[in-house]
Amino acid sequence: MSEPESSTDPGTALRAAAAHTVLRLEPGHGQPLARHLALLAEAEPGPPPLLWTDARAMMLSAMLVARARHDALGEGLDLVSRYFDTGRLTRPAALSEPVRSGLFASVAEYCAAVGWPQLGGHYAAEALMFAETPGQRYRALGTQTLNLGLNAEYLAAAEAADQARRLFREQQWNVEDVSHCLLLGEGFVAASRADSVRLFEIADELDRTQPDNPYLNFSAGMTRVAARFIAGEITEGLAKSRELLHSSSRARSFRIVRGLLLGLHSDMLTALGEFDEALAVLENAVSAPGHAVCFPMQRARVLLQMGREREVIDSTNVCVTLHDEHCLRTLTQILTLRAVAFLRLGGEKRAVHSMVAAVRLIERTGGSMMPFLMIPFSDTDRLLDLVAHHTPDLAPTVAATRQILPRVAAPSTSADALSALTATERELAHLLTSSLSLAEIARVRSVSMNTVKSQVRSIYGKLGVSSREEAVGILRGSPT
Repeated sequence: MSEPESSTDPGTALRAAAAHTVLRLEPGHGQPLARHLALLAEAEPGPPPLLWTDARAMMLSAMLVARARHDALGEGLDLVSRYFDTGRLTRPAALSEPVRSGLFASVAEYCAAVGWPQLGGHYAAEALMFAETPGQRYRALGTQTLNLGLNAEYLAAAEAADQARRLFREQQWNVEDVSHCLLLGEGFVAASRADSVRLFEIADELDRTQPDNPYLNFSAGMTRVAARFIAGEITEGLAKSRELLHSSSRARSFRIVRGLLLGLHSDMLTALGEFDEALAVLENAVSAPGHAVCFPMQRARVLLQMGREREVIDSTNVCVTLHDEHCLRTLTQILTLRAVAFLRLGGEKRAVHSMVAAVRLIERTGGSMMPFLMIPFSDTDRLLDLVAHHTPDLAPTVAATRQILPRVAAPSTSADALSALTATERELAHLLTSSLSLAEIARVRSVSMNTVKSQVRSIYGKLGVSSREEAVGILRGSPT
């Protein structure tokens, strides 16, 4: 399709820009023009019409996408509420199914941009239901992947992403048509698995997709920061996050991506022990409704490292009262942080209650490592023991969770870790450096194999390792 001719009539120019943009929202037609998106992002959508027609719905669809892609989100969710109520248009509609699918996909993209994935996921599902062509299906699946990933519904997000990828290969669309929403959604799934390799791949794909798009470039930068953090390259990640947060490119980035980057910056400072600076970074940060980026959670993570458990609880009380209005991805992390704080303060019953709620969410949404990020192994290990004791049906999830803890637990120095070992653990640590198997160690110490495994898990956590080989490397370098 050729570009629309310029017109001196603002209304005509706006309609032409909307028609051109809507066509290019689906793969196979090229990308929307930056000047059209800028024009549409500034336009006033107006009140709901008496009757929704295809032309009116396409205009709103283009405007919603333009606002999402130009970070023009001042009206927040109120803009969606002007036209929709519980997922349905508030006025009668005579819309074709393809136009309805496109409108719902635009609403889903806008909801993700403002940080309401709980609602965006619903609209994405509606868009998929009305989709008739491969292009419409692909667009709906992309927005669905982002909203589900953002809300920690990882199994469903991964399934939607797989369907979108298969469709893309079958249709042989151009690389520039890869959905930005799809890539960001896949990023959340990769982060939940602490898969730094996949995050680096996603960042590269974001750069290749539209190399001249500053919004995608910034998203690629944020994704690389996340990859470096998970890979343990804290110094490099911190340097990159500083560059992005203080560069002029920050002005052309997505709100939610900026928020995620700010949280990552704080996490990396916390990992380096720069607690005061981490809190200072978050001092003026305000969470948008929906808490897809939750700054009380970020502050609580720093406060827990500082041993300010009471403040962890006080600062997150509002979040837990939001119930289903709070993003599940960040809520699970809050519940875990609160459980640790309660346990340290002697409130075992409240700690168990909070941890059980967190584990149930982890079980329901497909699992994630992020709730345990930088929390000392000994804290989460004890909490998981309590959960398994009080809620036996969660034992399989607890067992699976234990396997990931050493990869994301709070780092510690070798000296600190060794000094933290109990006398019993020091005896066992000495035997770990020998050629004895765990079964032989159990016989030597006259204890059960399960007891040895439990003590070994504790030692690994305190040493910050995930294998016997790594533990031996530390133990042989320091007296046990």
